[in-house]
Amino acid sequence: MAFAFLDHIRSMFEGDPGVRKVADDPVLSAELLMLFRMILADGSVSDSEMETFRRICRDAFGIPESSIDSVIEYLNESGYETTGAQAIALFRDLPVERRRILAGHMAEIAKADASLADTEIRLLKRTLEVLDVDPADVVKRRD
Repeated sequence: MAFAFLDHIRSMFEGDPGVRKVADDPVLSAELLMLFRMILADGSVSDSEMETFRRICRDAFGIPESSIDSVIEYLNESGYETTGAQAIALFRDLPVERRRILAGHMAEIAKADASLADTEIRLLKRTLEVLDVDPADVVKRRD
């Protein structure tokens, strides 16, 4: 109980810990922006896509569930400053496995609503090309 109170006071002065984590890591910010672009690629936001996004935030990046709404708000406020090309450029120099992880997360989001729109396929295809990731590697990673 005392720790929760101290965490609350700390976040009042320092901001949300999940938002700080995202704001302090340009590659993480870029990945989350790319995932958001995939969510929006088909023109609608489904509950299943948002559930998948939340799971990825929590499980892959250690963002606390209590911070995810604040992280989404942060991305909405700051994301307009970053184009998709700028976001993806941060990944070009990273190890291939890290690029595969981004591609896998994007594929998870695209498939979350059980229908793949042409716009989602094109975004994923272009991202794989720019990242120099073989689509077969993304499929293997999921198996």
